[in-house]
Amino acid sequence: MSTLNPHQLDAEALYATLLADVKAGLAGVPDVAIVGIHSGGAWIAERLAADLGLSERCGVLDVSFYRDDYAKKGLPADVKPTNIGFDVAAANILLVDDVLYTGRTTRAAINELFDYGRPARIMLAALVDRGERQLPVAADFVAAKVAVPAGQALVLKRAEDDQFTLTIE
Repeated sequence: MSTLNPHQLDAEALYATLLADVKAGLAGVPDVAIVGIHSGGAWIAERLAADLGLSERCGVLDVSFYRDDYAKKGLPADVKPTNIGFDVAAANILLVDDVLYTGRTTRAAINELFDYGRPARIMLAALVDRGERQLPVAADFVAAKVAVPAGQALVLKRAEDDQFTLTIE
């Protein structure tokens, strides 16, 4: 994992690094399933699942109703249904997000996962970690750490050809 300037972001190169790390880290782990957090994490999870031969064990979470700021922010316009088509109980879950930041989205995702069963283990993968955690959450797999100026966000986009780009907004 490297620390990058936000202007040096090549999302495809970061994905290749993440894929290699995840592949090595999951070697020999039984009953693996991948769950992506809507939306960027879901895109990465789908691609990881395809590249690792786990497409049948890939799911998507939308944590909107599990956020601790739900009452304050309300329901986002782009809520997507959670779709987990495998048994979570006793599975080794790779939870995937695009950008790890405060840790609150990860906490919400773990809470929702437990509504589907009790996994044997939950591992976390993120394309980038921008730090500034508010909760004690750390990724098991992360391609790079990126310092982002206050008030700005890293946004993952997926083109029609499934290529990723990261921008600062």
